[in-house]
Amino acid sequence: MSEANNKSEPRWYVVHTYSGYEQKVTDNIKKTIENRNLQDQILDVRVPLQNVIEEKNGTRKQVQKKLFPAYVLIHMIMNDDTWYVVRNTRGVTGFVGPGSKPVPLTDEEIKMMEPMMKEEIVAPFEVGDSVIVTSGVWENTNGIVQSISESRQIVTINVDMFGRETPVEIDFMDIEKV
Repeated sequence: MSEANNKSEPRWYVVHTYSGYEQKVTDNIKKTIENRNLQDQILDVRVPLQNVIEEKNGTRKQVQKKLFPAYVLIHMIMNDDTWYVVRNTRGVTGFVGPGSKPVPLTDEEIKMMEPMMKEEIVAPFEVGDSVIVTSGVWENTNGIVQSISESRQIVTINVDMFGRETPVEIDFMDIEKV
């Protein structure tokens, strides 16, 4: 796409915020969109998050991590009104771009970010890891991770059943690395 794009075409912009203010900025912009009836000009405001499983003190839990701390993505039509609303939202330090000129993300940047912005669980183990099942029917069973489905949040391990290795699917939360 060239710089000669129609100005009324919505594009993705990046806004820098004070650290820790990402969600507050997002909420405030969404309120302003509603109050000023700007739904047709500011289409989406988001803090890109990724679900990950963290292990602390031997306990695993799912947490959301910001992909880009201190940044918010906004899908909007850039004009004086939308610029003013976003720029004057409490917690916003400015648009990303040279000087005070907001620069939209390129199509290539958006394509690169799309897979990262899907909410996905990242497994805390890899194919070939030795694991033990911590709960369920297979509790206390040892196995080797054969495959991982992050979208379904399961791993496949082989267990010994009737003298034969049999693949079994186990939930991420029900296994630990040995």
